[in-house]
Parts: sequence; structure tokens; C-alpha cells
Amino acid sequence: MITDHIMMADKDDEPGTDAGVITKTRPRTQRPPLYKVLLLNDDYTPMEFVVHVLERFFGMSHAQAFELMLVVHKKGVAVVGVFSFEVAETKVAQVMDFARRHQHPLQCTMEKE
Repeated sequence: MITDHIMMADKDDEPGTDAGVITKTRPRTQRPPLYKVLLLNDDYTPMEFVVHVLERFFGMSHAQAFELMLVVHKKGVAVVGVFSFEVAETKVAQVMDFARRHQHPLQCTMEKE
């Protein structure tokens, strides 16, 4: 979207010009792209651990986390949040580090929305 600002120029500034309307345009700042954080199913990570991860790192209630864990379990993958690049990258790193420290193979990735 472009915002137009119109200023009237004095007729004395430039002899021989028309009404002297000067239009300046300024492009609107674009929003940064968003990234989906995905949680992938595996056959080893306990469901309770996945629920805990969703509560801890994505601020979900127990009921929300349980429902989303079931989606991951049944479909193999689920979007657990949409964030700016930096936030998504941080969430993925936190989840992966937490899973490794607890010796679970849980995978968390991100992709551009």
C-alpha cells in the first residue's frame, strides 16, 4: 500500500508551471515473513513429554496441549505455533535441546508460512 501526501507549491516558485501540486509517495513497511513451528511424531517420545513441551514452550493449557499432541500422534506432524524467524528459531532450539537432555528423539522444525 502506498500513502500519498500532497503539498501545494507556491506559484512564484517555478514560473510557467500549472497549479503546482507535488505528490510524494512513501512505500509502506512490509511485515516480516512468519514461520510455522512443526512438531513431528516418532515412535519413542512419550505422549506426556510432548504435552509437557507444548505447555512449557508454547504456553498452552493442559487441554490444548493434549489435543495438539493427539494431532501430532495421529497425523505425524502438527503446527504448534507461527512466529517471526527469530522467535521460531529459538523455539525449535529450545524444544530440541530439552528433548535431547531428556533423551527423547522428538523432532521440531520450522518452515516459512
